[in-house]
Amino acid sequence: MDKAYLIQLAGSAAAVMVLVAIAAWAKIAKPMTPLDEARARRLLSDEFPGRNLERIWVATDGRGALARSGASALILFELGDGYVARQIPWAQAVSSSFRDGVVKLDLSDVAAPQARLALESWPPSPREAA
Repeated sequence: MDKAYLIQLAGSAAAVMVLVAIAAWAKIAKPMTPLDEARARRLLSDEFPGRNLERIWVATDGRGALARSGASALILFELGDGYVARQIPWAQAVSSSFRDGVVKLDLSDVAAPQARLALESWPPSPREAA
């Protein structure tokens, strides 16, 4: 092997290592600020324009929210490094299982099959849900 080949090989290896390091750094998820009611309302309004949000329940850990809009439940939850919004019937949301402070909402969606929201209590009382 001559000297030029070794220099080219070393330069190529260094360039590949730099590209791998940049790709690894770019995939590091940035921490998100916890949701509050105003931000949850804004995000849900962006995802479901024109929908009237009657009531919003924000998760105690700030990682999601659930809103009632007529006969629908609008769900916002953290997935990866962003938020995902889905819609299910309100009756399905109310009948979802609640155990150890977490409500598990079945979304029947391949991309996001289940949402888990940490709430103080569920289902809401009829007075709360109205």
